Amino acid sequence: MKLFVQVPCLNEEETLPLVLSSIPREIPGIDSVEILIIDDGSTDRTIEVAREHGVVHFVRHARNMGLARSFRDGIDYALAHGADIVVNTDGDNQYPQERIADLVQPIVHGQADIVIADRQTSKITHFSPFKKAMQKVGSEVVNKAAGTALPDAASGFRAYSKSSLIRLNVVTQFSYCMETIIQAGNKRLRIASLPITTNPKTRESRLFKNIWQHMFKSGTAITRSYLMFKPHMILGTLGTVMLVAALIPFVRFFVFWLQGDADGHVQSLIFGTAMLVGALLSYALLIIADLLRTNRVLLEESLERLKEMQYRPAAEVTLVEPGHQDGLGHLGQLAVVSSGNGGSSDGARGSGRPGVAIAAPADAAPGARPATTATGETVSAR
Repeated sequence: MKLFVQVPCLNEEETLPLVLSSIPREIPGIDSVEILIIDDGSTDRTIEVAREHGVVHFVRHARNMGLARSFRDGIDYALAHGADIVVNTDGDNQYPQERIADLVQPIVHGQADIVIADRQTSKITHFSPFKKAMQKVGSEVVNKAAGTALPDAASGFRAYSKSSLIRLNVVTQFSYCMETIIQAGNKRLRIASLPITTNPKTRESRLFKNIWQHMFKSGTAITRSYLMFKPHMILGTLGTVMLVAALIPFVRFFVFWLQGDADGHVQSLIFGTAMLVGALLSYALLIIADLLRTNRVLLEESLERLKEMQYRPAAEVTLVEPGHQDGLGHLGQLAVVSSGNGGSSDGARGSGRPGVAIAAPADAAPGARPATTATGETVSAR
């Protein structure tokens, strides 16, 4: 079983040595531990420092792309290089890397698909009382949207199984933390929590300028993710409230009309009509959202199948002579495949054997790729 520890970095030359030196290299149940540095447009010696500490896996962005994109590119690289478990940590040494061994154990033993570290934010001394309260409220909101019971939904110290990463799709541009929990909860993935104690603060967060910006962007991401899975809870509730608000003035006007005193109450009809139109629009949007959700589910199922073929282990890739038919009479199909050490090739060159082509498995779709490289601007494994 192969573990990739990915470390998103933005000018972390000072703290990165602490992170790399504390990552355990031997973990029970894990055959190999690989470290992946995701350089999100650093202008200092982050890459040089990483190489000095023996890191050979890199995803480099030409400029700053944000945490969500860094996470997504790192996952793509790790899965393409045979990762069975991916741990995400930070380059500022906020998290105790020695707890990675404990973080992955529920996945190793088949007890969880995702494990999220609980920073126990109420005990963090440099968090203000307001920030601690907002962290608690944010976690409760995410748990409500995801149907989970996690004490620290905003924690970025996490372990993911390969199967869970194939099922998750990060679409936000801000942070993957809230979105992946809501997706995982609604897709019935098993999520566990592990209490940890964070390291002393080394610098201010670069993800947001202030707590208000963080709250706004997190709230937007939560609302969008929640709406993707449960549009009826928002649009249905809104439509029902407006419908009730429309009925009340209509009934009021009807009562006055029966009493012969309807002339001065036309405003009730106007307000009621406006609320009725709003209710009908909400229900119409609900129907559209539900159809879109059904379409999204079908697309995600197709995407999961493509990912399974894309990240298929190298052992399952068949070597066939060009034009050769197998025992079932099927012709091998050419496919682009990662070389396994960071490089990629195609056709006969990819096999390393003259005249031998790399073919996708017989059940693969035409043009399927058994493996891929990450989507970062620069990817290397030297």
